[in-house]
Amino acid sequence: MGGGSLGRSPPSTDYAKERYGICSMIQSQEKPDRVLVWVKDLTVQKADEVVWVRGRVHTSRAKGKQCFLVLRQQQFNVQALVAVGDHASKQMVKFAANINKESIVDVEGVVRKVNQKIGSCTQQDVELHVQKIYVISLAEPRLPLQLDDAIRPEIEGEEEGRATVNQDTRLDNRVIDLRTSTSQAVFRLQSGICHLFRETLINKGFVEIQTPKIISAASEGGANVFTVSYFKNNAYLAQSPQLYKQMCICADFEKVFCIGPVFRAEDSNTHRHLTEFVGLDIEMAFNYHYHEVMEEIADTLVQIFKGLQERFQTEIQMVNKQFPCEPFKFLEPTLRLEYCEALAMLREAGVEMGDEDDLSTPNEKLLGRLVKEKYDTDFYILDKYPLAVRPFYTMPDPRNPKQSNSYDMFMRGEEILSGAQRIHDPQLLTERALHHGIDLEKIKAYIDSFRFGAPPHAGGGIVFTGVDNGMNQGLQQPGGQPNAATEIYLASHPGDRGLRHRPVPAKSTSLPHINGK
Repeated sequence: MGGGSLGRSPPSTDYAKERYGICSMIQSQEKPDRVLVWVKDLTVQKADEVVWVRGRVHTSRAKGKQCFLVLRQQQFNVQALVAVGDHASKQMVKFAANINKESIVDVEGVVRKVNQKIGSCTQQDVELHVQKIYVISLAEPRLPLQLDDAIRPEIEGEEEGRATVNQDTRLDNRVIDLRTSTSQAVFRLQSGICHLFRETLINKGFVEIQTPKIISAASEGGANVFTVSYFKNNAYLAQSPQLYKQMCICADFEKVFCIGPVFRAEDSNTHRHLTEFVGLDIEMAFNYHYHEVMEEIADTLVQIFKGLQERFQTEIQMVNKQFPCEPFKFLEPTLRLEYCEALAMLREAGVEMGDEDDLSTPNEKLLGRLVKEKYDTDFYILDKYPLAVRPFYTMPDPRNPKQSNSYDMFMRGEEILSGAQRIHDPQLLTERALHHGIDLEKIKAYIDSFRFGAPPHAGGGIVFTGVDNGMNQGLQQPGGQPNAATEIYLASHPGDRGLRHRPVPAKSTSLPHINGK
C-alpha cells in the first residue's frame, strides 16, 4: 500500500511493517478488490467479521502497548483498538498513536462486540480491532479549531470553563466546522426538508419551476436590492420569485413551486439576517377563497414536520445534543389566529401597539410564547395583516380596507413564511403600485400578465433556514437566539463586508459588479 513513515522504526525490526504506513497519493492508478463498510453499519450483526473502513482520525490515545482511536465518518464514529499482538507490532502502535487528527485512514479490522457500551461513540456496542492501517490523506498537525470544542454545548462551556468555538472562527474555517456531527446533521435535515417539500407538493399536483435571479426591476418594489452591472445597463438580484410564480399561474400552470436563492440587501446585523438564503416558494390558483391556498401550504409544512420526525430522528437527536430543546408541537388542523386577536393577546400582556403596526421581532417571540401557553402549539398561522405593512401586490380585504388577505406562519415565535392572495386585476394592481411609489414602466411586463384573464391565486415564501431552526430551536447564539449563519453552507451577511467567508476561484475574473442599494 505504499511507503512513507510516521514515527517508524527500521524495517528489519518490525514484523508488521507491511500492515501500516502512509499510502502514495491516490491518482486512480489501481482498483483494489476491497469493499469499504460504512461506519454507521458497524453493529453487533457484523461481530467477528473482518471489514475495511475509511474514516478520519477523530482522537487517538496511546496506553502502554495499545492505542485507542476514534474513527469518524460523517456524523458517525467508532472506537478502534491497535494492540501489540499477531497483527500489530510496537512500531505499528506508535505509528497509529502519532497520526494527526483529521487525517483520513483506511483500516482493516475485526468487529468485536463490547461488554460495556462505548458512550463517547455513535457505534456503542462494537469496536474495531485493527489489523492494518494506512494513511490516505495526512492532515496538518495544527488544526484551527478542535471539533470536540465546536460541538460542546454553550452552557457546558460556561459552567465548566471548557473551550467552545465562536461564530467567526467557525465561518473562517468552515470546511472543518462542517465536519462536526451537528453540522452534518443540520445539512442532512435541510436536504430532508427540500426532499419532503418537493415530494409533498408533487403528490399534490404541483409543478416545479426555476425562476430568473437577474431581473430588470426590484421584485417587491423596495430599496433593499443588489444592483448588478449588466453590460451597459443595471439589473437586480431577485429578492423573490414572486412575480414569476404569478406569471406561471396566469399561464394556467395552476400550482407551482420553486426552490432557489433569494437576495436581500438589508443592512441589518442581527442573528436572523442574511443577504443570501434559500427560499421555498409556492403559488396556487384557487376557486373562491384564499384560505384554500393557505390551508394547502399549512398542510405541506405539517407533512414536512411529520416526515422529519419519522425519517430524521438520528439527525434531530444529534442537533439536540449540542442544542437541547423540547419536542416540536403542532396541531391538525393548524391553529389560525387573526391579526386583531394577536394584538389583543399582546396588549393583554402589556404591549402597546397600533392597529396597523407590524410585529417587531421581540413581539413575535412574545406572541409565540403566549400562543404556546394558551394553545400548546409551536406552529400557527396569523391571518388578516394590516394592508399598510404588506407589498403592493397584496389583495385588500373587501370588508375592511385597512386589512389584507395576507398571512404569516410562525414556528416558536419566528416567522418562517409570508404569503397572501395576490391582486390579479391589472387596474387595481396599477393603483396599488402607484400608491407604493413604484415606477410602472419597470413592472409593465408583470402587470400585462394579468390583462388576458388571470385566475384568483395566492401563495407564500418559506424561509428555508427557519423551518430547520424552528424544528430544533437550536443553532443558537448566547441568549438563545437562533443563528441563521450556522445553517448556511457559506453564509453571507451584512457584517461580512468583504465576503471573507465566500472564497472566489482564482480565475473568476468576469464576475458582475454588485452594489447593495
